[in-house]
Amino acid sequence: MILRNWQSECVAIAFDRFRKKQKHFMVLATPGAGKTIMAASLAKKLFDDDLIDFVVCFAPSVSVQTSMQETFSRVLAKPMHGKLGAAGGVFTYQYLTSSKNADWSFLKNSRVLAVFDEIHHCGGLDVELSNAWGREVLTTISNNASYIMAMTGTPWRTDQTPISLARYIEPDFNIQLDYAYTLAEAIRDNVCRVPEISLIDNDNLIVKQKSFTSLSAAIGQSDLQYGKILNDMGALKYALSLGVSKLAKFRAEQPNAAGLIVASSVEAAIRIRDMLTNKLRQTAVLVTYKENNPQEIIEAFRTSNVQWIVSVAMVSEGTDIQRLRVCVHLSNVRTELFYRQVLGRILRQMPNIPNRIANFITFAEQSMIDFTKRLKQDVPEVVVRHEKFDKKNKTNQSLSISTNTVIRGTESDSLDSGKNWQAEKMKPTEPNQPAQLSIFRLQGQYRQQVFSIF
Repeated sequence: MILRNWQSECVAIAFDRFRKKQKHFMVLATPGAGKTIMAASLAKKLFDDDLIDFVVCFAPSVSVQTSMQETFSRVLAKPMHGKLGAAGGVFTYQYLTSSKNADWSFLKNSRVLAVFDEIHHCGGLDVELSNAWGREVLTTISNNASYIMAMTGTPWRTDQTPISLARYIEPDFNIQLDYAYTLAEAIRDNVCRVPEISLIDNDNLIVKQKSFTSLSAAIGQSDLQYGKILNDMGALKYALSLGVSKLAKFRAEQPNAAGLIVASSVEAAIRIRDMLTNKLRQTAVLVTYKENNPQEIIEAFRTSNVQWIVSVAMVSEGTDIQRLRVCVHLSNVRTELFYRQVLGRILRQMPNIPNRIANFITFAEQSMIDFTKRLKQDVPEVVVRHEKFDKKNKTNQSLSISTNTVIRGTESDSLDSGKNWQAEKMKPTEPNQPAQLSIFRLQGQYRQQVFSIF
């Protein structure tokens, strides 16, 4: 298998460190760069040099687990089902915490490489202060595995606790990475697409008879909630229409190009799917945690020609669907970690596709504006601060990483600049429609602020 330059370099460095008895190796690689293939290639090199007997992998979701199992099996030319004759197994973090009958004694009796994908899900450096996943990683795996590779595309946690297995440097408590491959480097190497972010705004929002010239001002200076915007039928149709227009351009050169809608709830997802199919004449599938077979739906979509997949908490990180080119972020979850993980779903480059742009569409709420402006920072200083808890004296210390960012922002005309963005009042009895919206009206002109990050 021919590796990308960064993958070969990372494998070589990790292998050398392991040979020199370093036990933990932590990698930051931007979403879509190919972390799993790199880790599988490292495992193969360790097998070939007779340094390990097994490899075990841990993933944050069943979707990522399936993808890792397929990749490791292909690279190692052996099954990864965890049974007799396998090179090892792939498990979810949930399995690690919930399966009381699991026998991990082989970690002590064999030479094992443990690979943790998206390790930021595991929080805490101390067993007593860790979350459930972090506690199991520290107690069950860390002390017994021969070698550990921890990988992440976003090396911080929303709750501001430290990441399990990570090393932090005193006195500033900065995270120490053994290898980093940034989004800027991935774009330079033609590994990832260039993200183009469209932030939708409106220049006349009326909230309780008071007028505001932007969405961020209306939310910041009134009791208008972001969820009201997401449930407004006029705003929703505009955002989806913009996504449809951008996807049509991609499909002109790549007929199977597809788009992802990240919805805020199952009810909203159904409403979005219906609008796509009935009003915008698109093909779409729905995948939520309420489906009986969500993984089968995702796998079928991966190789189909369906234009859109509408998701609730199912296609956010680690899920590899290369044909995704457009994402419309309509979730009420507004954390920088989630923002970047969702963006990563459309950044994975495909061979023989000339257009390297990926379009990400959301509303110009202030946090989304801030996330976009910081996108060039691989570890944004503002989101990696956390209080370091010292059990002895309970002193606080903050973590920080300083980086610089440069961004170009330009305003462009909307698709329908002559139309008003008007809140539609729906009857509460209508199926799959939000409650009546009476707190505000959106009656100004559409506008977009478009950021080309690199």
